[in-house]
Amino acid sequence: AFGHERIKDLVRLINDLARVAGKKKRTFKLFVPSPSMHRFVDDSFGVDIARAMRITGKTERQRAFELITREEAKRRIVGHPLETELRPHLEDPKNQEFDKCVKAREEDELRTMVVDEGVRPDGRRLDEIRPITCRTTVVPRTHGSGLFTRGETQIFTAATLGSISDEQRIDGLGPMTFKRFMHHYNFPPFSVGETRPMRGPGRREIGHGHLAERALVPLLPPPDQFPYTLRLVSETFESNGSSSMGSVCASTLALMDAGVPLPKHVGGIAMGLILKDGRPGILSDIQGLEDALGEMDFKVAGTVDGITAMQMDIKVQGITIDIMRRAMDQAREGRLHIIGKLRETIASPRRGLSAFAPRMYVLEINPEKIKDVIGPGGKIINKIVADTGVKIDIENDGRVFIAAPDGESGEKAKKIVEDLVRDVEIGEVYNGVVKRIMNF
Repeated sequence: AFGHERIKDLVRLINDLARVAGKKKRTFKLFVPSPSMHRFVDDSFGVDIARAMRITGKTERQRAFELITREEAKRRIVGHPLETELRPHLEDPKNQEFDKCVKAREEDELRTMVVDEGVRPDGRRLDEIRPITCRTTVVPRTHGSGLFTRGETQIFTAATLGSISDEQRIDGLGPMTFKRFMHHYNFPPFSVGETRPMRGPGRREIGHGHLAERALVPLLPPPDQFPYTLRLVSETFESNGSSSMGSVCASTLALMDAGVPLPKHVGGIAMGLILKDGRPGILSDIQGLEDALGEMDFKVAGTVDGITAMQMDIKVQGITIDIMRRAMDQAREGRLHIIGKLRETIASPRRGLSAFAPRMYVLEINPEKIKDVIGPGGKIINKIVADTGVKIDIENDGRVFIAAPDGESGEKAKKIVEDLVRDVEIGEVYNGVVKRIMNF
């Protein structure tokens, strides 16, 4: 509401500028189906559309809608009072009147169901969440994994822990920066029953990946408490509504399974909106059909205490503050329900890391002694790496990060570094080989 008041000021400025310097508005002829085609679709397919919209299963519903074709329309128009007028439109493959009228009839039927009858295509109440199941440690070799299933949407997320040097370098227009947390999201064609080429990430994959990543960032421990680079990969196994919010939930499971000390669970939910004659029907946990035919897709992610990320698409002129308040309240109830399911699966982060995860050791040394660890041309640090099999990263402030494949090699490398920078003190005993005697 606060932001909306500022937006009104901006709109006034834009309108003032348009009055002073704006060009004459161009007019465009919109493609509007004829009332005759609407009447024919209602007469011939209205019952079929209403029956198909009430089929609870996604696959069965799609099959029912696939029977409503242009070829079937050509058969049913025989003997119809509008046959002479409309047959040329149906015979013309470039004419989209029939398809648009069918979609409009589907939208009207959905509005009637949701707003007037209070029921959704899959039989749920407006605020009802689909059944949820969760699993962790799905794949034994990963550092952490989670499987989140909500209705016909299923997401698998794998978590990988790396050393500080595994950070992603960001080459932007400004100074070079590094990113220690990455969430990558994949949406393969088979997840929605399609067959098409598998190529690089598109707009959807990048956007959904960033949305889920943003939802988790505020809960991540700082590097000085958990000196790891984190990478999550979310795979959409099946999708029927909000795989991005499913990725938030699966990522929470995977991070906690990996032993990342998240202070709270993060859950996400997608809300929908159906409007009829100004009356809203607000939907919790929307499925694909409600997203496609509805007026709003509003994603909210966060913890029990508040919101960490949100994103909204709308297909209407605008959403009122009252509708937004109701949607936010309903989203909070749904988010708390989902977080409760996550807690039932894993109440808190695991205390120990996976046996396959690298062990991290952090030392703080005198910055002036960094050269003693590195040695001439990197001779000393390279020998430590070769002898122990660890990775060593040294920051300019004297922090030394040692990533080891196991505890034994990590302790060995840590001791070598400590010995190199330790100040010699009177009374201490040092074991070593006498190389030569100096005349002091």
